[in-house]
Amino acid sequence: MKNDTLKGQHRINEQIRAKEVRIVGDDMEPAVYPIAQALKMAEDREADLVEISPNAAPPVCRIIEYSKFLYQLKKRQKEQKAKQVKVNVKEIRFGPQTDDHDYNFKLKHAVGFLQDGDKVKAYVFFKGRSILFKEQGEVLLLRFANDLEQYAKVEQMPLLEGKRMTICLAPKKAGASKKNDADAAKKEALKKAAEAK
Repeated sequence: MKNDTLKGQHRINEQIRAKEVRIVGDDMEPAVYPIAQALKMAEDREADLVEISPNAAPPVCRIIEYSKFLYQLKKRQKEQKAKQVKVNVKEIRFGPQTDDHDYNFKLKHAVGFLQDGDKVKAYVFFKGRSILFKEQGEVLLLRFANDLEQYAKVEQMPLLEGKRMTICLAPKKAGASKKNDADAAKKEALKKAAEAK
């Protein structure tokens, strides 16, 4: 059960060692009570005294059913995880003397990646003595960034790390995907067809 990972994280009822605790909750005003009185209040409500902030002085507790508390905690974590945006980084490799056809092919792929909301890390790999052409590699990466100017912004300028010179690009408008663009184009075409009738 997934709740098992959360279970050991909080002290409840007699496990709370403090002499007095601050009780907070939805239906009560925050106040400090001796531990015995706080336990009695929890017992009267047929609930548990749950320590939610042990490092505070005095520790902060809530009177709630422990299973309900774990459920709320798990639900909150799930919501936070859903709100996180996962960013993929796609890599594109060039040689220091990449010809125009290969360059255009890779440029087209980079546009697709950026439209899908992914970051692009382009690099020039120098083999053996080709490190002599590092200026050519830098020019190539700057040209690449310039050609993608309407789709991306430069996060990191060309940087030589060992035998690799890298540049990082992030999409300008996050979440703009090919599917959305295709749907918009399709709707526009249908609208024009309807107007022509």
